[in-house]
Amino acid sequence: MNQPDPIAGHRVPDIGRALTIVAVSAGVSDPSSTRLLADRIAQKSIDALNAAGLRAVVTTIELGPLAVDIARSIVTGYPNEAAQAAIDRLADADAIIASTPVYKAGVSGLFKSFADLIDNDLLIAKPVVLAATGGTSRHAMVVDDQLRPLFAFLRALPVPTSLYAAPEDWGSPELGRRIERTAAELALILRSGVATQIAEDNWAGYQHQFGGSATRAERGIDDVDFDSDLMRLAAGGKPGSRAALRDAVRLDDPA
Repeated sequence: MNQPDPIAGHRVPDIGRALTIVAVSAGVSDPSSTRLLADRIAQKSIDALNAAGLRAVVTTIELGPLAVDIARSIVTGYPNEAAQAAIDRLADADAIIASTPVYKAGVSGLFKSFADLIDNDLLIAKPVVLAATGGTSRHAMVVDDQLRPLFAFLRALPVPTSLYAAPEDWGSPELGRRIERTAAELALILRSGVATQIAEDNWAGYQHQFGGSATRAERGIDDVDFDSDLMRLAAGGKPGSRAALRDAVRLDDPA
């Protein structure tokens, strides 16, 4: 069921549940300016959604305590239980706030290592706020130069305004205005339902990993679309070949 949107002048989905925003913070200090930035973005996002009549909850993934699990998962090639639990939270999120410190003119290695564990289809069309903190304003372009291409590769939907906070920015009203603008952009994307529609209407056209962590990942033989272009190619495109391929896969299925 749809309801009128009095602000944007169009109809938006009646979600009927609280939206889930997951903040990922790669800050390792305590207190962490990276976490503080993520928290400020999260609160303004909740405020913007509440003003539009939508409920939202925020949970935070702190990567610092997961550093050893992330490293072990990178070495073995498979996420361990703790890393997988964090990945599953991203898969279930309606939106993500990605916040990382900048070290030596680059994003945190901890943040990048965690991103390397994410399946390429996990964040398809998922709205993402890009944020970073650093010791100098000279690194402000790291967000758009490194974070934005990363999430573009993952086919997420980064909001237009990125955020960067150097020490001198915390007392500036300009940072607050940018956070409010970013939160408004995130709220508008979530209200429109466009992210969900993109993922639903185009899911079959993306490349997926069998048994992956994405919410719609194919995890069994009954999940496989044997009528897709890729499966037609694998079957040789001959009459009855797709049924034969399906039967052959079933024979090889250990279940």
